[in-house]
Amino acid sequence: MLKGRKILVGVTGSIAAYKAAIFVRLLTKAGAEVKVIMTNAAKDFISPLTLATLSKNPALSEFTKGKDGEWNNHVELGLWADLFVVAPASANSIAKMANGLCDNLLLATYLSARCPVMFAPAMDLDMYQHPSVQSNMKKLQGFGNILIEANHGELASGLVGQGRMSEPEELLEAISIFFDQNAPLKGKKVLITAGPTYEAIDPVRFIGNYSSGKMGFAIALEAAKNGAEVTLVSGPTHLEINHPLIHIVNVKSGQEMFEACEKAYASSNINIFAAAVADYAPSYPADQKIKKKSENFEVAMSKTIDIAKTLGAKKSKDQLNIGFALETNDELNNAKNKVEAKNFDLIVLNSLQDKGAGFGHDTNKISLIDKANNIQHFELKTKAEVAKDIIRTIIEKI
Repeated sequence: MLKGRKILVGVTGSIAAYKAAIFVRLLTKAGAEVKVIMTNAAKDFISPLTLATLSKNPALSEFTKGKDGEWNNHVELGLWADLFVVAPASANSIAKMANGLCDNLLLATYLSARCPVMFAPAMDLDMYQHPSVQSNMKKLQGFGNILIEANHGELASGLVGQGRMSEPEELLEAISIFFDQNAPLKGKKVLITAGPTYEAIDPVRFIGNYSSGKMGFAIALEAAKNGAEVTLVSGPTHLEINHPLIHIVNVKSGQEMFEACEKAYASSNINIFAAAVADYAPSYPADQKIKKKSENFEVAMSKTIDIAKTLGAKKSKDQLNIGFALETNDELNNAKNKVEAKNFDLIVLNSLQDKGAGFGHDTNKISLIDKANNIQHFELKTKAEVAKDIIRTIIEKI
């Protein structure tokens, strides 16, 4: 996929610059022609000689070279590349890219580049979450640049959180998918919900369910592997997912999940509602912890918003909506009714009567039912394999 592709790698001042060596090596092994531009700050973390040796081209950082002041032409570099990947992208360089500053060769090349640009942030978790950094990243995406989100993990500061640059192998996969024009879901945006929702009774108690989120996460990963740009809206889980094409939005309540989905829905081509959203929530959650006083305790409950049904009412003819039905009795009829009531194109049915299916397991046993009441039954499989069946069926439908 990368053989003969011209990849320009930008390396900025971050401890994650050490990963650039592995990344460049992977690109050259894959057959890409690689050139490297470094900021001066990046040279404090990795040697230009290392990157020059691995890329088989000089690692550039200055506008001129040699005693005669020969020009490193930033315009030609920008025109040469099929893709410009800034990895790592520091908070400083992201801010400059977003606001048109041009005080080094890397930034001058970025502003001159006519090719697509990817950027892989790397910084400490508080920096990554700072509103100014988030705003700058959104601004870059608004320009058409492709964000390869930072991973959650241990950081150079010793803290644990989001800000760790994607691994070189993940960067390579993102680039491979970008160039794979035959990826079945390339160019498609997919919205997926996963996990449970927690509906607060008071600041320390909630009403929830046993959903682990494993099925939704597996579907998100499979969709991304097929080239889709995925927004994964997840309720509280212990799961992590690292893929450059997956953007995860963490929520707690059904209302928060609805608001996150509503933002993404209009621009999404495929919508998969795999979350186990609470049907009811406490009407008046307490601001303070409720003390144990009487023998009996009652909580007034109100219906939560039906996310799939509400958004399904807005579905355009170009969108595909897929629902989930976890049933305990009269499974087929209940699932068929949901297809019509919620404007689904397809519903994934699983039953708690089937051993190894449902919440918490690493396996699932499903049936797929479409609008025409065509039914496909599948055997018990791992959730990763089930995700492949679901995504394969979706690809067939589009």
